[in-house]
Parts: sequence; structure tokens; C-alpha cells
Amino acid sequence: MRKFRFGFNSRQEEIDRWAQACRSAEESGFDIVQTPDHLGAASPFALLAAAAAVTSRIRLGTLVLNNEFWNPALLAREAATVDRISGGRLELGLGAGHMKSEFEAAGIPWRSHAERLERLERSIGELDRLFAEDGQEPLPHQVPRPPLLIGANGDRGLELAARHADIVGFSGLTQVKGARMGTFRVADREETRRRVDFVRSKAGQRADALEFNVLVQAVIVTDDAEKSAAELVAAYSATGLDTVEKVLACPYVHIGTAAEIAAALVADREEFGFSFITTHGPSRDALAEVIPVVREAAGEDSPQERSGAGRLQAGQPG
Repeated sequence: MRKFRFGFNSRQEEIDRWAQACRSAEESGFDIVQTPDHLGAASPFALLAAAAAVTSRIRLGTLVLNNEFWNPALLAREAATVDRISGGRLELGLGAGHMKSEFEAAGIPWRSHAERLERLERSIGELDRLFAEDGQEPLPHQVPRPPLLIGANGDRGLELAARHADIVGFSGLTQVKGARMGTFRVADREETRRRVDFVRSKAGQRADALEFNVLVQAVIVTDDAEKSAAELVAAYSATGLDTVEKVLACPYVHIGTAAEIAAALVADREEFGFSFITTHGPSRDALAEVIPVVREAAGEDSPQERSGAGRLQAGQPG
């Protein structure tokens, strides 16, 4: 069973104190700092380059880049540069893009989901070519390329991830049909189990080598889980989490004492294979409380106690 890894997705309001946030995360036991790729948010590679300059151990990831925003040659240049200046700490996360309003704002054609996935697969092949020994300069530090995370939720996206990714990113979010873009439904445990099993079936002999990442939407450390869950119901009811029971059972939300959340994460690793846990910036401090408890419960060393050298073979991060 894979050891736990913990990450957080950056938040826009931290841009003016980004160096401090990254140093603090490294000291708190996080394994990776990750950046989203949205218009209206800071540049993902600029943030990762800044993080590389003020840290020595923590890995650097994109969660996830919108493939439609990037030309493969320019993306390869950006990724290889960050990987080189960080000494091989980059993990490249890619997705097909899903916010139509951002495409319109950027003047980028909004293609069908099937077309976006086809273009994503072509980009992955082109990146592999550009990262090869006779590819473009600079080449990445990691060989043959930085570990590839593909974030997806639907069957076609997850099948692509099963075939190409080193890390499969599960967000658990599905756009609600007919609703305003960005209105999501959150998967329950049964649906999550189906999606995990689907990936494993499509991965075939690759299945055991895959790392599973889960994007946790909220982490709340509290002695009164029911009260906090009830407060979330009002905010999350449109996502399908419209009862306290559903909130508390959801694998994408964790509420309780640090020990209770740690136990839930250990159980979810057993059930779903979720060993790589990422949360959004607002929940970073709460997850930081839980990390040492999880590691103690799982009998694992902290990152500070492990070797500090980044691995050089793709698919073996951390």
C-alpha cells in the first residue's frame, strides 16, 4: 500500500505572502504545493518557480492545467524550466478544462468534451516527444519526464488517465446539467467506488503502479462534527450534500477531531486507494493538524525524516 502524501492547492489571496505560505507548508509536513490554472488566479508556473526558490524538499504540482490554454511546446518549456530549477520536484497535472466562461474570456474556442479529451491525449504524446533525450531544450531534470497527473471525473477522462497517467486525480465533481457553469454535484461513496474500480479495470497491468489523488473540498477540525456538517449543508445543498449524514459520509469532505479525520483518511485509503490527499488553501491549516496524526496511525515517517532528494524516475514522486 502506498504511503500517504499531502498537498494543498494555492489560493489567490495568498499571492502577497506566497513565500511564507510555502515555507510554512514545508515545515508543517506537506509533501507538495499545487497550483490551479484559472483566469482570475495567479500564474501556476510563476507560483511554482517562486515556491522552488524558498523551499528545499516540498514537491511542486499543477492541479490541474487547462490543456486548452497551452501549446505543447510552450508548456514543455515551462514545465522543464520549473523541474530544472527545483532539482526535479515538478509533478505535471493536466486536464481538459471545464469552465466555458474562461474560454470565452480568453477568446479560446469552446470545443466539445470529446474533442477536448482528444486534444489532451495528443498533447500528452507531444510532451513525451519534447521531453525525450533528443527533444527540446531545456529538458526536465526527471527522466523520462516529470510524473503526470491527469484530473478527470467522467468515464472518458478517467479511461484516458488510466492509460497515460502516473497519478489519477479524483475531484468527485460533476457539472450539474442545465445549471450555471461551475455548479457541481459531489459524488457519494458508492459512485466513488465505481469510478475507482473503472480506472483499475481500464488500467489493466498498470493499475498497481498508479497513485490515486483525491481533491478534498473541505477539512474542518472540530469536536462537534454534526454542527459543522449542518452548517455545510446550507452551502453545499446544491451539490447533493443536502443532509448532515451525506456530508459526514462524503469522501471529499472531512469533519471531526484530528483523530477522527485521520481514521477516515486511513479507511478511505483502504477502500479507494486514496493515498495522495490534496485540499484547497482555506483548509490547509486544518489538514496540517491532521497530517501527523495520520502518519502516526499509519506508522509512517514524516517527510523530514525521509530522504530529501527528489526521485528521478517518473511515477515515483516523494
